Amino acid sequence: MKINIANPTTGLQKVYEIDDDKKLLPFFDKRMATEVAGDSLGDEFKGYILKIAGGNDKQGFPMKQGILCNHRVRLLFKKGMSCFRERRHGCRKRKSVRGCVVGPDLATLSLVMVRKGEDDIPGLTDDNKPRRLGPKRASNIRKLFALEKKDDVKKFVVRRDAGKKKKAPKIQRLVTPALLQRKRYFRSKTRTKMVLAKKLKSDYAVRLAEYRQEQKDARAAEVAKKKKEKKTK
Repeated sequence: MKINIANPTTGLQKVYEIDDDKKLLPFFDKRMATEVAGDSLGDEFKGYILKIAGGNDKQGFPMKQGILCNHRVRLLFKKGMSCFRERRHGCRKRKSVRGCVVGPDLATLSLVMVRKGEDDIPGLTDDNKPRRLGPKRASNIRKLFALEKKDDVKKFVVRRDAGKKKKAPKIQRLVTPALLQRKRYFRSKTRTKMVLAKKLKSDYAVRLAEYRQEQKDARAAEVAKKKKEKKTK
């Protein structure tokens, strides 16, 4: 079985091919997102904590979180579900995926390093690979660089090389004066609609009361007229 270990802090990843199933026994019957000690993989992994991120079986079918079995199943997929990309709007498709429980039938197992151990691993912890792309959303940029609300997010955008000059992505969900003005405009429109609806409701209630009084008066006049006609006869 091949094991792909990724280190999020350095941006590196390394693939190991392990033929001895005894080293993989601690991973068997564990679900995705479970944290497992890496001591069984070798002395270099002593003290390391690895999280199961996914994998593929020998036929290439991916593991899917939430399918509590160690074999393949056929599911009906729709937009928004993992392991599926919508080709046409509203399209659904039935396809095979593997359960999220690790077993010996896997060809590749993906692991993520959660905690570093005592020794460095060449190609995994001894170097640092800079990020080619950074986050676009303002809150994620603040989270990455530990910024506060008052800090300017525009100065911390990760730029990528695009020929002669570096290109910066457009920051999403950035609070600008134009956004605040737009929100004020929408609020004022909503408030105006509410005031108008309130006025129309009160006018309707007044007119309805007047109409009912008119109907009452007309009915009373009609009854009085009939009584008068009876007396004259």
